[in-house]
Amino acid sequence: MNKGELIENVQKTLGKDVSKAFSERCVNAVIESITKGLKKDKTVQIIGFGTFTVKQRKARTGRNPQTGETITIKASKSVSFKPGQKLKNSIN
Repeated sequence: MNKGELIENVQKTLGKDVSKAFSERCVNAVIESITKGLKKDKTVQIIGFGTFTVKQRKARTGRNPQTGETITIKASKSVSFKPGQKLKNSIN
């Protein structure tokens, strides 16, 4: 499912009287809120769905696949997601 399909599903879930534009604003608001929460608190927990966490990745040595040259990959942050029990149960 991509973002457009998610917006359509939100619109269908909310009912016929809800516009696609409103559904898109809702989806964008949720994404923006999660992003802000990760920047501020480094974690966002949605009970029954899961937990988003910012993880720090250390600098490491890599290899350029085209030239075989050894390169240094800078330290960076990434986002991990751990699904909640309710989400796990719903897909099994």
